[in-house]
Amino acid sequence: MSIEALYADVVRRNKGEAEFHQAVHEVLETLEPVLARRPEFVDARIVERIVEPERQLMFRVPWTDDAGDIHVNRGFRVEFSSVLGPYKGGLRFHPSVNLGIVKFLGFEQIFKNALTGLSIGGGKGGSDFDPKGRSDAEIMRFCQSFMTELYRHLGEHTDVPAGDIGVGGREIGYLFGQYKRITNRYESGVLTGKGIGWGGAQVRTEATGYGCVLFTAEMLRSRGEDLEGRRVVVSGSGNVAVYAIEKAQELGATVLTCSDSSGHVVDEKGVDLELLKEVKEVRRGRVADYARLRGSHVRFVGGGGAGGVWNVPCDIALPCATQNELTETDALALVRGGVTAVAEGANMPTTPEAVRIFQQAGVAFGPGKAANAGGVATSALEMQQNASRDSWTFARTEERLAAIMKHIHDTCHATAERYGHPGDYVVGANIAGFELVADAMLAQGLV
Repeated sequence: MSIEALYADVVRRNKGEAEFHQAVHEVLETLEPVLARRPEFVDARIVERIVEPERQLMFRVPWTDDAGDIHVNRGFRVEFSSVLGPYKGGLRFHPSVNLGIVKFLGFEQIFKNALTGLSIGGGKGGSDFDPKGRSDAEIMRFCQSFMTELYRHLGEHTDVPAGDIGVGGREIGYLFGQYKRITNRYESGVLTGKGIGWGGAQVRTEATGYGCVLFTAEMLRSRGEDLEGRRVVVSGSGNVAVYAIEKAQELGATVLTCSDSSGHVVDEKGVDLELLKEVKEVRRGRVADYARLRGSHVRFVGGGGAGGVWNVPCDIALPCATQNELTETDALALVRGGVTAVAEGANMPTTPEAVRIFQQAGVAFGPGKAANAGGVATSALEMQQNASRDSWTFARTEERLAAIMKHIHDTCHATAERYGHPGDYVVGANIAGFELVADAMLAQGLV
């Protein structure tokens, strides 16, 4: 079956799931060279099998708010591939969550996790629950209801969720507490992103943002460049964006922007990281509050969400907000503004048209399955520590993270060259991840 026919079959079997279609197409369109070179993958129907999740879970999540009113949300967990290890991937709580989005995230997770070189499979989950404006007690009751169904599908050797958008340390704590209560087991390795005092890992909070910048630094190094003195624009102001800003500043860059759903700020003096953390992590405020507190030199632009940051001239762009936030028009603006490298801190934040613009312009482009793999890599390091009842220092964990990100970069870079696409990290990441998973599928038989 041709690549086009395979994709048509995916669309037919998964109607209305646009994000999943996009993620599958982005991988399939790069696989023709590997399928030509490795006919055993075609004979074993590896592609047909890999695009079908091993298990898809969807369930009702009833809960009561502080006023006693009953709400009903929908919960999801897509256990996509366990060929390299237990299913591993985050839980997202956001009104936009539906089955198609969870499947797109889970499909990406297969290859991302493979690239880390660690023994973890791919999965993703979440709910259309919106934690914004909810009290801690309401979030606790929701998490307990969510876990009351999901627990039966989890385990340190089966499926190990983590956090994602809307799911941070607070939510992981409530989820873990309910899992322990139901199972009567203190199974530390069943969830990652836990608090440091009860099984969590150092650097896990920072890992996705740090890893994105470390991958960017490796892309630049391969071109004989570095981050020192570079102007960087970042979208988002959540966990990934905050720690991407932190690591970029550590490496000598000036970060000019951040954003949320209300708009974006431009700070020509460089983002004041401590103030941003105070506004977003302590006060749970908006970037408009940051602009007001920072001073008159900061420009706040409301109403446009993340998109406006791409009009700010820069050397490096790090989309760290959400899927499809960076469009073809944005990419053209970035190229005109002098961008030389783009790395995805979020999952699939760049549209296919925008990716093509960057590649045609010779911009180094790091796809999310490579550039933002630091979070899941550090989750796997947390699992290692839990399995051995051990706890590593921040320095040791960050050193491991840096080594993993370098390994991912070098693997993608070498694979792209091997298949005749030097410097194309999209091709390199897709084929390298696919080969690792496909070889394991051949070895384990038709299951």
